[in-house]
Amino acid sequence: MASVTFDKVYKRYGNNVVVNNLNIDVADKEFLVLVGPSGCGKSTSLRMLAGLEEISDGEIRIGDRVVNNVAPKDRDIAMVFQSYALYPHMTVYDNMAFGLKLRKTPKQIIDQRVREAAKSLGIEHLLDRRPRQLSGGQRQRVAVGRAIVREPAVFLMDEPLSNLDAKLRVEARSFISKLHQRLETTFIYVTHDQVEAMTMGTRICVLSAGELQQVDTPFNLYHNPRNKFVAGFIGSPAMNFMNATLKEDGANLTVDTGVMQITVPAKKAEPFRTHVGKKVVFGIRPEDIHDAEYQPPGITPAPIEANVDVVEQMGNEMILYLEQGGMNFIARTDPRTRARVGGRIQMVMDLDNMHIFDSDTELSLSYDFKQRDPGGAKTR
Repeated sequence: MASVTFDKVYKRYGNNVVVNNLNIDVADKEFLVLVGPSGCGKSTSLRMLAGLEEISDGEIRIGDRVVNNVAPKDRDIAMVFQSYALYPHMTVYDNMAFGLKLRKTPKQIIDQRVREAAKSLGIEHLLDRRPRQLSGGQRQRVAVGRAIVREPAVFLMDEPLSNLDAKLRVEARSFISKLHQRLETTFIYVTHDQVEAMTMGTRICVLSAGELQQVDTPFNLYHNPRNKFVAGFIGSPAMNFMNATLKEDGANLTVDTGVMQITVPAKKAEPFRTHVGKKVVFGIRPEDIHDAEYQPPGITPAPIEANVDVVEQMGNEMILYLEQGGMNFIARTDPRTRARVGGRIQMVMDLDNMHIFDSDTELSLSYDFKQRDPGGAKTR
C-alpha cells in the first residue's frame, strides 16, 4: 500500500503546457478521481504517474520514493486502460497471468492468484476463453483481474468504463467501488464523466486546461465549489448561470440580472458586500428551482414566472427548459408539475442554495475553506 504525491508537476510539449503546476497528495488506501473535460490533462497526469510519459518538471512520489526516473515495471503500480489492452491470441487465464510470468513468479503462485482473482470477479468460468468471445463487461473484468493478480501498491484506471453501455456502466461502478473496499489499496481513477466521479471517489480532483481547479470530497464540490468552472462541471444538468449586478437596497442586497431582481437572504449576504455595484455571475442549480405548487418546506423562495420551451418527463422527475425575458435556464422539478410546452409556469428559486461568482476571476464569493462534509472531511 502507498500514498502518491504530485509535487509541482509540469508536462510540456514544446511551448504547449498540458499539465501546469499540479500538486496533489493522495492518501494511502484513498480512491481519488481525476475528472475534467477532454484535453484537461487528466490522462497525461495518470500516464506520468505510470511512467508512460516523461515529466517536464516537478516530482512524483509513490510512498517516500521519487519515481521520476523509475521504469514503469518497477513502480509497483498496475494500470487498467480504456481499451483494456488484452492480448487477443491469449486465453483469459494467460492474459491475467502474463505480468506475473514476466516477473518469473513461480507457477503455483501464478495459478493461485489468477484463480482467486477470477473467482472474486465472477469470471472463473471464462478462463479458457479468448477476448473476442467475451462481452464488454467481461473484458473489463479481465483487465481488472490482470491488475489485481500483481498485488500492486497503487491501481491506476484510465476511463475503464467508457466502452460499456449505460446499464453495464452502473453495474461496473458499483463493482469497482466494492473492489476498492475489499482490496484496501490506493486507487487513482480518470474519467470525463462527473457522475462516475461523484459516485466513486473518496475525493475528486477537478482539472481544466491542465490546471487543478479544486480537490475535495463529492459533497463539498457540489455544495461549496471554489469557482464557476467547478460549479458548472459538477452536477447534471449543469448549474444555471446568469450575468448580473450586485446592488444595495437599504439593508438588503439585490442581484439584478436585468430580467429578475433577486433579494439575497440576509444570512447569506455578508460575503457578497465587497462586490456591491460590481458585475457578478448568479448561479442556481436546476434542482433548486421548483414548481411553486410543489415547493419544499423551509426554503427561502424567490418567485419567478417563465415560458416553457421544452419538457422532459423522466418518470421520477421532470426537466423543464425555461425562458424569461431572453434568459434561458433549466429546472429539475417534481414529476407532478403541470408544465406544457408554450405555456407559462410559476416557479420559485431556493435562495438558500444560491451561488455568486466574481465576473472577472470567476471565483466564488462565498467559498468556505473550513466547510466540512457530513463525514467530517475537510475542504483542502
